[in-house]
Amino acid sequence: MFALGLTPLAFVIAGLLFGALALTYAEGTAAMPEAGGASSFARRSFNDLVSFIAGWALALNYVVTMAISAFAIPHYLAVFFPGLGEWPASSIAAVSILAVLATINILGVRESARVNIALAALDVITQAMLVLVGIIFLLSFRTIANNIHFGQAPEWDRLAVGVAIAMIAFTGIETVSNLSEETRNPSKNVPRAVLSVFVTILAMYTLIPLVALSAMPVFFDAGKGEFTTDLVGKFIEDPVLGIVGHLPGAFEPIFAVWVGILAATILLIATNAGMLGMSRLAYSMGRHRQLPALFSRVNPLRGTPAVAIIAFTGFASLLVIPGRLDLLAGVYSFGAMLTFSFAHISIITLRIKEPNMARPFKIPLNLRLWGRDIPVIPIIGLMGTASAWTVVAVNQPLSRYLGLAWMVGGLLLYMLYRRSIHESPLKVLVRPVGDQSA
Repeated sequence: MFALGLTPLAFVIAGLLFGALALTYAEGTAAMPEAGGASSFARRSFNDLVSFIAGWALALNYVVTMAISAFAIPHYLAVFFPGLGEWPASSIAAVSILAVLATINILGVRESARVNIALAALDVITQAMLVLVGIIFLLSFRTIANNIHFGQAPEWDRLAVGVAIAMIAFTGIETVSNLSEETRNPSKNVPRAVLSVFVTILAMYTLIPLVALSAMPVFFDAGKGEFTTDLVGKFIEDPVLGIVGHLPGAFEPIFAVWVGILAATILLIATNAGMLGMSRLAYSMGRHRQLPALFSRVNPLRGTPAVAIIAFTGFASLLVIPGRLDLLAGVYSFGAMLTFSFAHISIITLRIKEPNMARPFKIPLNLRLWGRDIPVIPIIGLMGTASAWTVVAVNQPLSRYLGLAWMVGGLLLYMLYRRSIHESPLKVLVRPVGDQSA
């Protein structure tokens, strides 16, 4: 979208940042296997105020993940119902999907983990097959080279934004962290899961842009007076179908139907995963008195936090209504880079404050300073995520305003809540299990 011909490079750089992040989460989650991810790391490293900031930024990630995934579903179903690919039908369909999933989650209908795993595996296999066919019939290194116009298409600031936006491809690391409490032997299985996600996504999202830009090269649009590609225009909401549409005739109809069904199903699971992650985070923050008990209170019959599900689904629906993928991507990057920066700095701080803390998994490559093992990789990761956040905040004004409004509104809620219960915003609190008071 932003990086044009350098999109593969943007994904590689984003992948390296994610690799550093994967190691940070592997160490943190193995040592602290509880829902909350970066929020839990920050609580142990600093205090409840810093933990809330990290957690509230993470909440924004979940809300936008729900919105992006739900918004993309109608565009893939447009293979069967063309009208769904156009606004406002796409936004109406996305809001309806969010409402149905919220109802299902409030009722407490359990999903099958085995079905989700099978579908995820099928999705990876499908992408691998698409990449293989694309390499055979579409890949052109000459076209890829001609797509690149250094400093012009893209301009350097837009390449930097592209790197930050590319991090969306690596969503899911917080979900792995949030499920650590329900994982057998998390000290071994969580790091393994995090690193497996990293390797798989990096491979796929390096190859897919190469194939896509071979099929839909960068060109100069005289009417707009700028370089562009069909990936930015016609296929911005469904890039995989853009690749499928350029395959030889024998492959196109088969892959179009298959990708339409499978992508919509996977995106539905991703939307639901965001909702589940949000409910777990709300429960964790409520238990630590960072949100009013209303948000973490569970229905005694269904065992689900209905208020949290309704509230955050409402926020996701508001983001979907304008029908702007670029806005959703920018807001996600704003929240994600902030969350990931807190994760890195928390793990670095814990190495200094608690050198003897039990760490079943320890990040390699450390410097011995002041009698402490200081991890180099999270420092590099912090520099990358903090820089990416700055780029998005500077270059995406609407995303910046929405992100800041979310953070400021959350901080006001937190401060007022802590004041109402006569507790310091810095104090680390834990509500006893079963306590539903304010």
